[in-house]
Amino acid sequence: MEELAFTMQLKPGVAAEYQRRHDEIWPELSSALTEAGIRDYSIFLDEASGRLFGVQKRLPSHSADALPDLPVMKRWWKYMAELMLVNDDSSPVVTPLRRVFHQD
Repeated sequence: MEELAFTMQLKPGVAAEYQRRHDEIWPELSSALTEAGIRDYSIFLDEASGRLFGVQKRLPSHSADALPDLPVMKRWWKYMAELMLVNDDSSPVVTPLRRVFHQD
């Protein structure tokens, strides 16, 4: 299983709304993530900074790189864009993280 970690940034004062929207994630989006080979996906929040820390575990045969082309993903990004730092296409600004330690 491949593991990917990254950060994103919330705008000030929107943590509760970000949580609410994820608590009500669209079934179509959840299915798309599963179909793309994502088997374990968590997002953590640093309350003090608004920094989000995401971790995805992906099957070796994942197709997650195609997710940005899906209409449901584009709709989700637009839905979330007012809450976080985003690129011109409304995708979240993502900073990949390099693993420096792991222990099973």
